[in-house]
Amino acid sequence: MHENLIELLEEKKYYELKEMLADIEPADIAISFDELSEKHRAIMFRLLPKETAAEVFVELESDVQEKLIAGLSDNELKEIVDELYVDDAVDIIEEMPANVVSRILRHADREMRRDINQMLRYPPDSAGSIMTTEYVNLKKDMTVADAFTHIRRTGTDKETIYTCYVTDRNRILEGLVSVKDLLLADSSCLLEEIMETKVIYVNTLDDREYAANMFEKYDFLAVPVTDNENRLVGIITVDDAIDVIQEEATEDIEKMAAITPSDKPYLKTGVWEIFLQRSPWLLLMMLSATFTASIINHYQSAFLAYGALTAFIPMLMGTGGNSGAQSSVTVIRSLSLGDISFRDIFKVIFKELGVAVMCGLVLAVANFAKLMLFDRVGFDISLIVSLALVGTVIFAKAVGCSLPMLAKKVGFDPAVMASPFITTIVDAVSLIIYFKIATMVLHI
Repeated sequence: MHENLIELLEEKKYYELKEMLADIEPADIAISFDELSEKHRAIMFRLLPKETAAEVFVELESDVQEKLIAGLSDNELKEIVDELYVDDAVDIIEEMPANVVSRILRHADREMRRDINQMLRYPPDSAGSIMTTEYVNLKKDMTVADAFTHIRRTGTDKETIYTCYVTDRNRILEGLVSVKDLLLADSSCLLEEIMETKVIYVNTLDDREYAANMFEKYDFLAVPVTDNENRLVGIITVDDAIDVIQEEATEDIEKMAAITPSDKPYLKTGVWEIFLQRSPWLLLMMLSATFTASIINHYQSAFLAYGALTAFIPMLMGTGGNSGAQSSVTVIRSLSLGDISFRDIFKVIFKELGVAVMCGLVLAVANFAKLMLFDRVGFDISLIVSLALVGTVIFAKAVGCSLPMLAKKVGFDPAVMASPFITTIVDAVSLIIYFKIATMVLHI
C-alpha cells in the first residue's frame, strides 16, 4: 500500500491518489507519512478531505505535525483546528514549541481556546489532562423524543453520542442513559424514569492510570469526569484510555529494565538521548555491585582453601536474580492492575515463601544430584551449594515480592524496585549465605 502511494505521488497522479486515500483508514495513512519527503507529505495532506486530514494529523508523530503546520496556510490550519476534538488539540499543543502553540491557539475559536486552557491547568498525569469536554449533556425532565432532538442538533461535534449524561442546571451529575436505552424506551418517557443513577465517575485530579483501569474493570466506553463539587466537566473515552494503558505499560517496562522512560519512538530517539536514559542507572548499579566484590574479598580465605567454591558463584547469583525477578514482576503487575494492595503484603509474602521453599528444594535436589553424579565435586561442596540455593531462592522471592509493595506504600514507583535493584541486593546476600554455610560446614 505504502509503495503504491509513493508511486502515485512521484508520477503526479493526484486524482488516482485521492481515490485511493478515500479507502484507507486515517491511522494507516499516518504511517505512510513517515516514509514521505516533506514535499510529498504536504501534497498528500492537501488531497485529504478536511475531516480525514484532522484524523490523520492526530495520528502523526509530533515532529511530523510541526513540519506540516509550518507548511500550512492560516486558512488550512484553521480548517484542521476546527475539526479537532479538544483532547486531541491539547495532546498536540503539549508536544509543540511555543511559536507553534501560539499559532494553533490563534486559529482556534474562543470556546476551544477556553477548553484547551482549562485542560492544560490539570496535572499531566491526572484524569483531567486526558478528558474531553465534548459530550452530550441532557436533563432529566426531557422526554426521549426531546433527547433525540438534542442529540441530532449537538451530537455532530461530540466525541461520542452513545453514552449521554444527565445533569441539573448547575451541571451536577445525576445519571446517564445510553442510546440503546433511548431506542428501546417510549418516545414520551421522561429520562428521569430510564436513566441510570448509580454512576461511576472519576475526579479531575485522580491518576489517569486509575481512570484508564476502570475501562478494563467495568467494560466502559466512556467515564464521566467531575470536579470537587461533583459537577460534570468532561468525559474520558475508551480510545484515550487505551493510549494511557499502553504508555503506562511501556513506562513500567522501561523502569524495570533500569531505563529512564521516554515518550519518543526508538527510531526517533538519538544516540545521545538513549545514552542519557541508560547510563545513570548503569552507573548506579555498577557502584552498588561493588558490595559483591567486598563480600568476596572478605571470604578470600575460603577461596584459597577450597577453590571449587568459586565455580558456583555465577550459578547462585543468577538463580537468585531470576527468582527475585519472577516475584517482583508478578507483584508489580498485580499492583498496577489493582489486584493487590499494601494491606495484602503478608498474604503475598507467605504465598511467595511457600513457592520459594518448593522451588528451592527442587533446585537443590537437582543440583545435588548433578554435582555428585556428574561433576564429582564431593559431598561437602555439593551440600554447601545446594543449601545455599535454598536460602538464596527463599531470600530472593521474599525481597522480590516485598520491596515493590513497600515502594508503593511510601510513594515510589514499584517498577523502579524491579529486577535491576533486586538483583543487586540478592547478589550480595546470596554470597553471604553461600560463604556462611561454607564456613560452618567446612569449619574454615
